Amino acid sequence: MTEETKVYQMPLIGDKAPAFSAVTTNGTVQFPEDYEGKWVVFFSHPSDFTPVCTTEFMVLASMAEEFKKLNTELLGLSVDSLFSHIAWIRKIEELEWNGIHKIKIPFSVIADLNMKVANKYGMLQPNVSSTQAVRAVFVIDPLGIIRAMIYYPLTTGRNFDEIKRLILALQKADADHCSTPAGWVPGNDVIIPTATTCEEAEKGVSSSNQEEYTLDWFLRFRKEKDK
Repeated sequence: MTEETKVYQMPLIGDKAPAFSAVTTNGTVQFPEDYEGKWVVFFSHPSDFTPVCTTEFMVLASMAEEFKKLNTELLGLSVDSLFSHIAWIRKIEELEWNGIHKIKIPFSVIADLNMKVANKYGMLQPNVSSTQAVRAVFVIDPLGIIRAMIYYPLTTGRNFDEIKRLILALQKADADHCSTPAGWVPGNDVIIPTATTCEEAEKGVSSSNQEEYTLDWFLRFRKEKDK
């Protein structure tokens, strides 16, 4: 079986992110080595010089510093050539839309003409297209583990504020050993890990800790001090 015909299993949450070497608009990258110790938003787009993708790149570029403050790097991919990427990025830098003015694209974009990386990550889905990647998003932690995956159809631009919120929630859960409720944003109360024994459940509902409150034994919250 050749590399071109090799069949990959789509990676899952909790898996080690598949390794690769690839040419990008900022030189060759070795993944995950070049991103060790950082969170990564690894995303694919269907094609260069397409309208939805263009708006996505403009928004992402405008948010690049926000992600960097979260120790998060951005890494893009499509099955276009390096020269196509460069020409498209140069054109994007001339555009103005929705308050975004002629912005530079600071993150690397992988040229994946042989679709090797896209296949490793399940970015090509035959019922949509065999030559264009869907709008996939992989959130990868500093240890190179896939922590979240989101897939969007070709017609729908992504909400990168939500992806930023997702990273914040994952970082909060890791740091404070908690879960985050629906719609959580920094400063909101968090969920205490659910009791796994009857004794723990009883202690939880009868706790007098003023920093915690209980709706039921399985749904307990901790108040955030930084509100």
